[in-house]
Amino acid sequence: MPKVLENISTDIVSTLKALSEPLRIDVIELLREQEMCVCDLCDRLDVTQSKLSFHLKTLRTAGIVRSRQEGRWIYYRLNLSKLVELEEYLAEFRRYSPRLPARTCPPED
Repeated sequence: MPKVLENISTDIVSTLKALSEPLRIDVIELLREQEMCVCDLCDRLDVTQSKLSFHLKTLRTAGIVRSRQEGRWIYYRLNLSKLVELEEYLAEFRRYSPRLPARTCPPED
């Protein structure tokens, strides 16, 4: 692992990796509106249940979404505490990274 990444929590890394897929971002956008069952997510995203299940598992494993079962249906919702954690991590860049002038590499011989 590069030295820069040594101090980054593996939790943050897994969260960022989980958010690196456009379909997962689409899921997050839909879940911002309300809790949804798998069948409604499939309909809104126009994807198969097997494809969506793979991506939901990734989001669940990273702690970004939570699920609950009601009868035969599984409902998904955002885990807001995980998103707050990510927001706080990213805010550190703004808070502690001063705006420095761009450095140029020394000219080549």
